[in-house]
Amino acid sequence: MRYKLLGNSGLRVSELCLGTMTFGEDWGWGASKEESRKVYDAFQEAGGNFIDTANVYTNGTSEQLLGEFMEGHRDRVVLATKDTNAAPGNDPNAARMSRERRGSRARSHRRRSENDENAMASVEA
Repeated sequence: MRYKLLGNSGLRVSELCLGTMTFGEDWGWGASKEESRKVYDAFQEAGGNFIDTANVYTNGTSEQLLGEFMEGHRDRVVLATKDTNAAPGNDPNAARMSRERRGSRARSHRRRSENDENAMASVEA
């Protein structure tokens, strides 16, 4: 496995990223927990450490499974998730991409700490 530096962070991430949209069968298709685990383990054994997920992938099952799979070695995984994917529903601003958020650069910087807190609350959940 080859690695790249992630910006100026000093983190080395695998050039290949494991996408986990199909971890879970909640949508009537996708991989079972057992199959998802096999894919995850094979990726880890190949040296992969960069994983992508989202709160809406298989209705949250992808994130739940990854939480279980990473137990005991979370510090060796670079996990990318999305905090602007809206959950299904009728709220057009659920994804937090409102006109207000797309406002001026100054407003964007003021809101950064609030958005960071929201993102961390999502991660903790």
